[in-house]
Amino acid sequence: MTDSKNRPGADGGDAVVSAFNAVGAEYVFCSSGSEWAPVWESLARRHRDGEPAPAYLDLTHETVAVGMATGYGLLQRRPQGVLLHAAPGLLQGSMAVHGALLAGVPMVVSSSESTTYGDGPGQDPGGQWYRNLSIVGGPHHVAQPFTKWANEAADISTLPTMITRAAELAWRAPAGPAYLNIPLEILLEEWDGREAKPIVAPGSTHSSPEEVDPVAQLIREAKNPVVVTETAGREAGGFESLVAFAEAWNIPVVEPDSAVCANFPRTHPLHAGSDIGPWMDEADLILLVNCRAPFYPPSRKPSKAKIVVIDQVPQRPHIVYQVLFADVYLEGNVANTLRQLAKRAKDLDQTAVAARRAVQEERHAAEQTAITAAETKAEQSEGVDPVLVAATLRGLLAGQDGIVVDETITHSKAVKRHLRTDAPDSYFYVQGGLGQGIAVALGVKLAAQDRPVVLTIGDGAFTYNPVIQSYDAANTYGLPVLIVVFNNRVYKSMNLNHRRFYPDGAAAETGEWLGTDLRRLPRLAAFAEPFGMHTETVDTTDALAPALERALKAVAEGTTAVVDVLVTR
Repeated sequence: MTDSKNRPGADGGDAVVSAFNAVGAEYVFCSSGSEWAPVWESLARRHRDGEPAPAYLDLTHETVAVGMATGYGLLQRRPQGVLLHAAPGLLQGSMAVHGALLAGVPMVVSSSESTTYGDGPGQDPGGQWYRNLSIVGGPHHVAQPFTKWANEAADISTLPTMITRAAELAWRAPAGPAYLNIPLEILLEEWDGREAKPIVAPGSTHSSPEEVDPVAQLIREAKNPVVVTETAGREAGGFESLVAFAEAWNIPVVEPDSAVCANFPRTHPLHAGSDIGPWMDEADLILLVNCRAPFYPPSRKPSKAKIVVIDQVPQRPHIVYQVLFADVYLEGNVANTLRQLAKRAKDLDQTAVAARRAVQEERHAAEQTAITAAETKAEQSEGVDPVLVAATLRGLLAGQDGIVVDETITHSKAVKRHLRTDAPDSYFYVQGGLGQGIAVALGVKLAAQDRPVVLTIGDGAFTYNPVIQSYDAANTYGLPVLIVVFNNRVYKSMNLNHRRFYPDGAAAETGEWLGTDLRRLPRLAAFAEPFGMHTETVDTTDALAPALERALKAVAEGTTAVVDVLVTR
């Protein structure tokens, strides 16, 4: 802490803003609550006096606030501030906070409660805390299961440093949200002006040569190695270093269905698709690169492969049950470890390398043929096949450096397979529960305002989103995105599970499929019309490409566009 001259009227609100400055937060994402008046007053004062402060986003739903912070953090990879309201606001936003934990996005989430309930000295906090808002144990206890760290700032003298500590914890691997309860009485208390020291990026950990050399030898001796990755591309430089590593050793790369971001170019000859199944008996070495849950069921062990886990924090503390079957761990920075291994790709058996490269190129060519065949079949469908939607988007986004945020379920395989993203930070799958996709896409757009951002989303997921509040944020802060709804008028995944569990049950006999029908919903694109957004509803193959083209043009001109595509399945 360093002393600085106090200003008249400085209080806990100033301490919070000062701390977020020290953290280096570009934004504070706020879903308003009655405790944040001290922060608003500090921001107004700083704006009036020309003093530094993070940009403030006034958002009308907790999921929108947290989701936008998540989307922004996916690209910027440094902690931002999120302000919610008391325990109810935290509970409302908890799904999105948990999603940020799963996505590995650092942020400092704060809310508040009263500690005096009107019986203490100083300003009256208001009767709502006594009657309605407070929760036994405090909101920091509520936040513990879905954050990296949760605590309370119990005194004004420690408030700024508690915020910076939360940010430093959030930023370190595995990155994720930290929570701080800031009682309203602390926010209203006079602050002496002592500011927190600015924080810097975490230092990196490196696997030693003594650890890397034996792994390089394992790769050198392997006849049929494979890489499996879920989140290598989430790390700074991870995408590029994985490409360099795979090319140096000529090792195929599998991105399983559980992959949550772009990790490796899907157009690359070494991309081996999304099915680890063929490798379970064939591979003699499996390299799990940032792969938290590679096998399902977890007890499904490869028959003969040695397993090397390359992950800075392989045993993820937020995963309830995790089985990796590791023989070797390399727990340094992933990009650095991959670069070290790439440099050791020497003295290779060129005959063996050429043989596995030829097999992989044949496998890749077969996959491209299958993709083309699926798209040709989709073009001939009487209705709009979801494969055609993804393929059409791929064509329209080609060369535009676009980013796809995906919140589909039954169509997620088609989206990944047929969009075929091939660049870092070009694809993100929304983590945690459904209902965050629009907000995450807006946050991504906030971080990449010169790139087109497309949200692919199912009709069921769409209805879980706070749609009105998200559209308000898009318009208010000038964040135009393209929303493409894969609308099959049913909760398909729920229906599939019912059919799977009870194939000959009463529902199959009578046709009474409960919990799945979405045909009663109104036209989904219509919700965007009051906001002056571009809207289209598509139900024929001929109309699809022109509608998406018009929508992308509207986005390029600054207007969010919603295309509701009535797909056949």
